[in-house]
Amino acid sequence: MSSEASTMGAGESIIPSRSELNVRGMTCQGCARQVREALQSVPGVASAVVDLEAQRATARWAADVPPDVQAAILAIQQAGYEALAVTGSSTTQPPQTSLLQGWALNIALGFPVTFILMLGEWGFQLAMTRWFQWLAFALATLVQFVCGARFYRGAWLQLKARSSNMDTLVALGSTTAYAYSVWAMTRHAHAYFMEAASIITLISVGHWLESRMSARAASSMKKLLGLAPAQARRRKAAGGEEWVAVAALHPGDIVSLRPGERVPTDGLVIEGESSVDESMLTGESLPVDKSSGAIVYGGTVNLNRLLTFRVTTTGEATALAQIVASVERAQNSRARIQRLGDRVSNIFVPVVIVVAILTALWWGLLPETAARTAHGLSNYLWPISLPTSTLAAAIIHCAAVLIIACPCAMGLATPAAIMAGTNAAAERGILIRDGLALEKAGTITTIVFDKTGTLTCGRPTVVEHLVLDQSLDAVALAAALARRSNHPLSQAVAKLSATDFPITDWRERAGSGLEASVSSNGTNRSFRFGSPSWLGEAGFEIPTAREFTEQWTARGATVVGLAAGRRLAALFALQDELKPEAGAVIRELQTQGHEIYLLTGDNHRSANAVGAALGIPAQNVAAEIRPEAKAAFVKSLQDRGQRVAFIGDGINDAPALEQSDLGIAVGRASDVAQMAADIVLLKSDVQAIPEALGLARATLRTIRQNLFWAFFYNALGVPLAALGFMSPILCAAAMGLSDTVVIGNALRLRWWRR
Repeated sequence: MSSEASTMGAGESIIPSRSELNVRGMTCQGCARQVREALQSVPGVASAVVDLEAQRATARWAADVPPDVQAAILAIQQAGYEALAVTGSSTTQPPQTSLLQGWALNIALGFPVTFILMLGEWGFQLAMTRWFQWLAFALATLVQFVCGARFYRGAWLQLKARSSNMDTLVALGSTTAYAYSVWAMTRHAHAYFMEAASIITLISVGHWLESRMSARAASSMKKLLGLAPAQARRRKAAGGEEWVAVAALHPGDIVSLRPGERVPTDGLVIEGESSVDESMLTGESLPVDKSSGAIVYGGTVNLNRLLTFRVTTTGEATALAQIVASVERAQNSRARIQRLGDRVSNIFVPVVIVVAILTALWWGLLPETAARTAHGLSNYLWPISLPTSTLAAAIIHCAAVLIIACPCAMGLATPAAIMAGTNAAAERGILIRDGLALEKAGTITTIVFDKTGTLTCGRPTVVEHLVLDQSLDAVALAAALARRSNHPLSQAVAKLSATDFPITDWRERAGSGLEASVSSNGTNRSFRFGSPSWLGEAGFEIPTAREFTEQWTARGATVVGLAAGRRLAALFALQDELKPEAGAVIRELQTQGHEIYLLTGDNHRSANAVGAALGIPAQNVAAEIRPEAKAAFVKSLQDRGQRVAFIGDGINDAPALEQSDLGIAVGRASDVAQMAADIVLLKSDVQAIPEALGLARATLRTIRQNLFWAFFYNALGVPLAALGFMSPILCAAAMGLSDTVVIGNALRLRWWRR
């Protein structure tokens, strides 16, 4: 998985810069999507986030690119919106907003006006009464130009950018009904002020519901952003402690953490022992013990004892910031399935305007044909009441077509589902890279597991050893050689002895072992430590060694040896315990129809023993596979027509993760920036694997449902409005609720369970 920052290890990282902009003219999530896409089109912008409620956009720039704020502002303006850079003095303050910038005033003013007009026209039959028409004119004018100001502003900005969106349709539809009503009132004819006011009011209600539901869908992101505290207790060089802003911390600072406090930034524990709750960051429910040398992550909670740690990374280089950035990238991504909706949305508004004009011409020039068609269809649908005036029928049905059409529903179908799905996944410690990963998860036929650290606990221990050369301190020599390697098997052997030797020319052979020269009594001897096949030239055919190897490999252990020159000096049997839930997860995935494969560097007997314990057929177990051969194995399955998901530990398995159709990395919070996977599991529980695949499939299913609803709504609603079966009031209600239905359907993913 790519990142805007460099690796999040100890030391100072390159922190990408960010620019914040106040944006005017956004009225719905469709507008927010346009602004986000405009920012992402600017060269150098790594990701962009738009907050509709705050009317603010944030552009994150690539680490090696200087920010070009003017280019970002220009891109937003070309998309049809106004933008202004947030000054340094206001970056921590929300932008100043007036009541006209929210939907509260529209609802508070529009609902009473609409109710009064409905009561007078429908309840007391005052539609043709002169004094009531003047009252309706005054009230409707208030709603039209106060509550409708946002729509007019948005439509004007789009017009200047030679574009159009939903604001264009709302402004045209409501203005058409209002303007005709003013003309009709001067002619003492029936006016439609009630319809004009209700259009603005009901669509405002829809936007208000949409904003509430969108905020709920994004709540996981806000929860993550709010995890890190604002201040930290930093130790002073002269002794004592002081409270400082977290932004003032630098790598190397010493920070004290009392029980119950949140960790302010990533660091390395140097004093104390405690348990830390990392559930909000990784999804792990059990606290993690921390002592000297352990890593703590910003946003997690110290539970029971005092801890002191040294700051290693700050700002957007921390694990929490990387996770937030990863979720943001996923939410800003585009799925292939979205292309059809995008193509339709691009031409939607001009097509609807043409349909509305044709509707007006049809009802105005061929009123008898239009009425006869409508009444004929009413026998199969429902009774309708048509305006008595030909001009009124043309204007009202034209306005209805403009109002009911909703390009936002199609534009939001995919982003809303991706937002809800990635947020739901983040709450479970699952990071999904992009919308394409969701689509690929729905087509997987085969799952390939790397054994170590994925299906096993990743903490092998030496269960037995056999010394063959009594003239050597073989155990201490093996431990000294292994101590310089980070491989789990080497680290296990290194714990057998603390004795060190003068070692030179130390080298590690990936997938094989270690070799070095050791000085002893003034002479240098070459040693090898690694797999039996690699040590075969060192005399591995000794009967005692063969018996030891066969005995332990039959139990599923891994055997490694130490060779001095061409002579075998010692053998070590190591076992890595299978995760308790691994077998159940394999069976669940097999039940779902997936074919399961196991890759391991162990010999065939050990590999088959592990495969048998997990319920994986022997023909699907590949043994003695070197790291560089894993990608080739995945490709061989793909060449046979299989859609392959590879599950590994992230960094060492990067080539196989890249080669696979879907890469799933079982990693750590600090590894997020280095992953080559499509999906990253921040918790080591393998039960998260079927959960991640299931949630990805559920999100893809929701995208398809949303796209179907959006197309069905417009394909059905526009013709019904053109034929006179839906009044402007009903059209406004339907249009206002269309986005809400799409977002509400996506919101169900928050409660998805296996």
